[in-house]
Amino acid sequence: MLSPFLRMLHSLGISANQITVSSIVLSAFIGLSFWFAIHYSMLFWVVPIGLLFRMALNALDGMMATTFNQQSKKGEVLNEFGDVVSDLCIYFPLLIHFESSTYLIILFLCLSIVNEFAGLLSKAAYGKRAYDGPMGKSDRAFVISCLSIFLYYQFLVVEYQTYLFSVINLLLIVSTVNRLNANRKSHG
Repeated sequence: MLSPFLRMLHSLGISANQITVSSIVLSAFIGLSFWFAIHYSMLFWVVPIGLLFRMALNALDGMMATTFNQQSKKGEVLNEFGDVVSDLCIYFPLLIHFESSTYLIILFLCLSIVNEFAGLLSKAAYGKRAYDGPMGKSDRAFVISCLSIFLYYQFLVVEYQTYLFSVINLLLIVSTVNRLNANRKSHG
């Protein structure tokens, strides 16, 4: 589905690294919108819509790099670093929307970083990046998009925040263990 956009971006001379930087800028915008949604509830909608575009950009930068031979070590570092920075920008505002779960949200932020690092460790050790779930980047984006929509409609999600973030954090731990073990089996 993204192939027409890929070809269009390439014809405009846009590189994989430029797409990655655009994704980081978009993530900062999503995070700011999420932060100010406490005052302007319509901004809660920026999160799911913005995350959909972020995930598309995330796919497009990799597609651009492989399809048009733009792969580089610099691009790989920018992509991995950008993913972590983007996650922090987008998810940091959870702290003001779920004030009673400050420690669980800080743990969520830390575990998200550790989860991405585990995928990179797998690549360093076995030569293949691990993306195993059940709470990978796309899963986190989906969950936070749902939370943003629930906050907009004032569903009872705030009342269950302790349970909710406890489950998310547990799934992040499982995901991290899965990533650390992903390629080990095939390499002994």
